[in-house]
Amino acid sequence: MDYHLKPIGKTCASTGEQLPPGSLCHSALVEENGHFVRVDFSEDGWNGPPEGSIGHWKSVVPEVSQTTAKPLDADALMRYFEQLAEDTNPVQEKFRYVLALLLLQKRRLKIDGTRRDGDIEYLQLSGTRGEAPVEVRDHHLAEEEIKQIQQGLDAQLASEWT
Repeated sequence: MDYHLKPIGKTCASTGEQLPPGSLCHSALVEENGHFVRVDFSEDGWNGPPEGSIGHWKSVVPEVSQTTAKPLDADALMRYFEQLAEDTNPVQEKFRYVLALLLLQKRRLKIDGTRRDGDIEYLQLSGTRGEAPVEVRDHHLAEEEIKQIQQGLDAQLASEWT
């Protein structure tokens, strides 16, 4: 059974006061009208778990994120992917590979097949909106390396798109 609970609230359920970032927060899970609801309390507002609660826990109110990530525009990513096709830099080639994986996730590219040239494998891809077929070298990167390249790619895109 899946439970989807809201994150820590902004105010104490008993006092109505703000729950400042970094402060202790007591939370309880209660059932209301057949649904599980999370209620949060400040340290001063906590008098023990509410009657009928299913569970309770203590946590720290997280800091408010100053920046919210904007969803990546698949069409803009596709244009960037096409621009990288002209760059023969090996680092950019890995960026392009990771970008291709991202575009596959976003269903902006599809895999048509693979091709081997000696020990090197290529992904044969095409755009889902009729773009010409392309090949991208499959670098068989470890998950950690993909994350590192994706962070670099995110930083590069953020600097170019702002």
